[in-house]
Formats: sequence, structure tokens, C-alpha cells
Amino acid sequence: MVDLQVIDKLDRLVDEVSALHSKLILLIGGPQSGKTALMEAYGSKKDLPPLRVGAELGAKLAALPQRRRQLQTTSILRDLADQHAKDNLLLMDNIELLFDRTLQLDPLDLLKQHARVRRVVAVWPGQLTEGRLTYATTGHPEHQDYGTDGLVPFAI
Repeated sequence: MVDLQVIDKLDRLVDEVSALHSKLILLIGGPQSGKTALMEAYGSKKDLPPLRVGAELGAKLAALPQRRRQLQTTSILRDLADQHAKDNLLLMDNIELLFDRTLQLDPLDLLKQHARVRRVVAVWPGQLTEGRLTYATTGHPEHQDYGTDGLVPFAI
């Protein structure tokens, strides 16, 4: 069960980012830290189910020939985001598919693009260490390393 104080803290932060250029909040924590549970609880509070990127985007991409997936991913994700957003808010979970090298995406940049038009809360599947966001380990083909400019980290 998620602590109500944590949900309220996230809710206040979501309200505060409305004035920022990039309205991206990343839920960051280790495996089994409760990121998805927090997202579910917050979504229930807002009556807004999270967009499960892996399942929903994956299903749409699976219907396309491999060579067209890279070209269609951003527009399909934009359509899914528009369908899932409510009250200028989008919740996103299971974003690991965005790191798939065959799609040739910059996952964090893609999230920031969505956060320019609405508030976005997304579960980050990696770590925040010494002010750096990472996904996968160094040497892994999907490894990414980012600064935290243009986003608000929410550590779990």
C-alpha cells in the first residue's frame, strides 16, 4: 500500500510544474521500490489510468512491418498520449520499449517533448546517481546516460 503522504506530495509537485516549460516528473527508485504502485495509486486519485507504453505501443508496433516501426513510433505514441491524457495530465509506466535500439529514439527527449504540451509523470526504469539518470549498465546496447535538466526527479 502506498503512503497517502507520498501521493499528496506527488500531487502538489504535479500542480507546481504547471508553470514550467517542461512539465516532466520522473518517478525514480530501485527495483521493487513501489514506483508502479505509486503510479497506480496516483492514477486512481486522479481517475486517470497510466499509459502502459510497453503493452500499448508494443501492440501497435507489432502490427507494422519491422522497417516501418522506427518511422511510426513517435506518431503512434503521440496518439496514445492524446487518448490517455486527462485534465492536461499524462501518466506513463513501462517505458522500457522506448529504449529499444531498433526504434532509434531518444527516450528522455521524447518524454520531454510530451511534457511541453501537458504535465507528464513517468516511471523511470533506471537509476539516478550523482545527478545523472541512467538506463541499463555501461556497455549494454540500450545504455543511456542523461543529465536532469528539463525534468523534476521524484525519488521513491
